[in-house]
Amino acid sequence: MPSSDLADRAAALLSLAAAPQERSLSQLTALAAGQVSGCAAAGVTVWHDGELTAEAASHPDAARLIAVQVACGRGPLIDAMSGGGPASCSDTLTETRWPEFTTAALEAGVRSSVTLSSQGAAVVILSLFGLRPRALPVGDLQLAELLVAYGAALVGAVSEYDDSRRVALQLRDAAESRAIVDQAKGILMHALGCSADQALDRMREVSQRSNLRATEVARRIIDAHSRPGDADSRGDLGQLAGLTSRRRKAHG
Repeated sequence: MPSSDLADRAAALLSLAAAPQERSLSQLTALAAGQVSGCAAAGVTVWHDGELTAEAASHPDAARLIAVQVACGRGPLIDAMSGGGPASCSDTLTETRWPEFTTAALEAGVRSSVTLSSQGAAVVILSLFGLRPRALPVGDLQLAELLVAYGAALVGAVSEYDDSRRVALQLRDAAESRAIVDQAKGILMHALGCSADQALDRMREVSQRSNLRATEVARRIIDAHSRPGDADSRGDLGQLAGLTSRRRKAHG
């Protein structure tokens, strides 16, 4: 059964959702390599709709073995992803199903592997590599199963955090933009003697004519107001004043 120490350390990974996903996944692979009996190195990959979106490894050889499988489109990782169950290689010296993988594994001194997956909105695959044949018996991998489950939970938590952060940033940007436009609108109302709606119309016209965002026009108005002696600032306000004058004549 999983030790309480491992369970506590694995559960702590969920608190890393605010950290970059790559760093969190790297810690997960280090935990697997250090705690799963017979595992010398580990790698984790995350897939969305069949596309590899994130990966980490505890050792460069583990990363290379994953890359070999992704490149050739076959190997225990590919089988685990498509089949959903564990894909085991008891001895890379006698394995015949995945020649590219076993050749690379033997070159790296890897003699056995087990690959586990967690299927959900994202597919999380944990690859474990051993230096001896049959070093990773499938029937004795409760700790690895726990880790891949935590990995899937971690990816979900990070995704939810990213979505929440994106919405928060959008709301913050919207609030900041509104504040800038309102400030510029007040400056124009005072400087040009126009109403709030007219001031907003002037900014929109300048935005369309100059191909600038409305917030950028508002920033320039604020800058012009704070630097009244600057030639560029006078030009920006002059452009707005000219629009106001032409409008008044048109409606006069």
